[in-house]
Amino acid sequence: MTRKTSTTTAAIAVATSLSVALPAVAADTLPQDQSVKNVVLVHGAFADGSGWKSVYDNLAKRGYRVTIVQNPLTSLADDVAATKRALERQNGPVILVGHSWGGTVITEAGVDPKVAGLVYVSALSPDAGETTAQQYEGYAPASEFVIETTKDGFGYVSPEKFKAGFAQDVSDADVAFMRDAQVPINMSAFGAKLENAAWRTKPSWAVIATEDKAFDQAMLIHMAERIKAKITKVSASHALFMTQPAVIADTIDQAAKTVSAKKQ
Repeated sequence: MTRKTSTTTAAIAVATSLSVALPAVAADTLPQDQSVKNVVLVHGAFADGSGWKSVYDNLAKRGYRVTIVQNPLTSLADDVAATKRALERQNGPVILVGHSWGGTVITEAGVDPKVAGLVYVSALSPDAGETTAQQYEGYAPASEFVIETTKDGFGYVSPEKFKAGFAQDVSDADVAFMRDAQVPINMSAFGAKLENAAWRTKPSWAVIATEDKAFDQAMLIHMAERIKAKITKVSASHALFMTQPAVIADTIDQAAKTVSAKKQ
């Protein structure tokens, strides 16, 4: 065998292995008459998009085309812009999903005409003219969720409180990585007023973690009820996007199928 032939054969073998590894496209496994086959996932503060890996895998196996936004967490406007860039790349209607601070982001960005429905994962949902910070008013403080602020105004979850406040149901090894890889948020973002509230015109679903230490439970329930979301409760920490991927994927799938049925 010549070197050229060997190289060509190797390239074909690599290409074949890659094609097997890729997830099925939406048309392969989802019903032909289902119009919503795209999902965009938006992470919250102190994390990045890699936390959605198990949700991504679950949805991809079902045939959804999934895109994960990497928020810079430098301002509400910057995070909304990042989400809009992801929405622009979609080839049809979308279910837009946000965790925690990501809920504020999808509330603003979700007015995009491609967005067919919203899923809030233990997430914030301010109204137009409100700030994220206002959502906490009147509720018990999250004593175990401690944020430390840098001199330039960015916040981290306290390393000593990270497991208790953010991810008490995550393994110690994974918590250590999350704690040391956390992405700080510009704390001024919580004071930015929203111009839009997508939940006023788009159907919404909410998954609430009943062991969430980042928010008062009454606050989460109030926000979900105010936006008239279909609520699913699950025993989990604030890191439910990692520990309860099946529940979240089921909710997203339900949202996509519900919206698709209404479009028929």
